[in-house]
Amino acid sequence: MDRIFEATIEKRDKWYIGWVDEVPGAFSQGKTIKEVQENLQEAIQLILESQSELRAKGTSGKIIKKLIQVRV
Repeated sequence: MDRIFEATIEKRDKWYIGWVDEVPGAFSQGKTIKEVQENLQEAIQLILESQSELRAKGTSGKIIKKLIQVRV
């Protein structure tokens, strides 16, 4: 299944940096916009695959879900 994410890309000196707000931890850089896009695609894929693998392993104990408030 393909999903579409919005990337923010910014030019800083000789480099482009990029991130995807929807996927925490998805940051990258490159010398071209295309390179940043490709790097972000790979980063997002790895992050989502890791999350999926962790969920697939299941749990070995009691699950507790709590709401946590964070000021940003």
